[in-house]
Amino acid sequence: MASVSSGLASKLTTFSKKNFLSSSDLNSDQILSLFELAKQLKIGNRRIDLGNRVLGLIFKKASTRTRVSFQVAMARLGGQTVDLNPQITQLGRGEPIKDTARVLSRYCDVLAIRTFSHEELEEYAEWATIPVINALTDLEHPCQALADYLTIQEKFGKLKGINLSYIGDGNNVANSLMICGAILGVNVKICSPKGFEPDSQIVEKAKLLSEFGSQISISNEPSTAVKGAQVIYTDVWASMGQEEEHLKRKEIFENYKVDEKLIGLADEEVMILHCLPAHRGEEITEDALESRSSQVFDQAENRLHVQQALLAVQLGGL
Repeated sequence: MASVSSGLASKLTTFSKKNFLSSSDLNSDQILSLFELAKQLKIGNRRIDLGNRVLGLIFKKASTRTRVSFQVAMARLGGQTVDLNPQITQLGRGEPIKDTARVLSRYCDVLAIRTFSHEELEEYAEWATIPVINALTDLEHPCQALADYLTIQEKFGKLKGINLSYIGDGNNVANSLMICGAILGVNVKICSPKGFEPDSQIVEKAKLLSEFGSQISISNEPSTAVKGAQVIYTDVWASMGQEEEHLKRKEIFENYKVDEKLIGLADEEVMILHCLPAHRGEEITEDALESRSSQVFDQAENRLHVQQALLAVQLGGL
């Protein structure tokens, strides 16, 4: 069974016991080294036993992939998970975050937090004395971006120079795709209806982080945005917390559907990605989601492997 090479370990141990709140918390060497470890874990060439460490999950938003992938990842590392559901803990009764964070730091070894406000996540990180992982906020979804770019690397054998076109709402997923893509040398185009583009500050942050000549651009015309794309990515038109806007958004986003016609304008070997769950027939058609170009289930599986690698690194398992 393979061991982590000294070079790989040296790059990853620099991130040990650190928070992971944004894709920008990792540099390109760390991300690529994390991918190498994730691939070793994925094919069974590497086993890491953290010795009964504890992951605390604080999820204020519903979840399937994020919750289960973190739980399974921790179990495979020999640890266990405590589900800190706000509905059945003092979190739901207004206990100050600074109190909760300090108490949980004495019970758990790492926290994964899925919430609405990114500022809330940062407050946990400020007061906790253990690593805090962003399992999704309204601003970013960095664990998802790691899985996305690992999936792309597995297909194309590289990341530098890959053209990714994201079609849809300029949301947290789009933000992390830009930031992480810029660091890895991926050219990221975000195509959204007018008024639904990503926050300009996030766009500028991604551009400043750009390495290896990565280009970050924003547009409003899907047919133009996908030309030359090796990857077409989409997400739901209304994220959690925006349910009341769903009908209005359906009208606005109608021309931003990923279908066979749009896919036909991209690279011949284009890959289709979606972070799931998908609203089939809205942001993506049934045929597109089930096509040979779609790798959404490989993408979902890779959440497990990158998070297992991330937990191993943060808990000093190398």
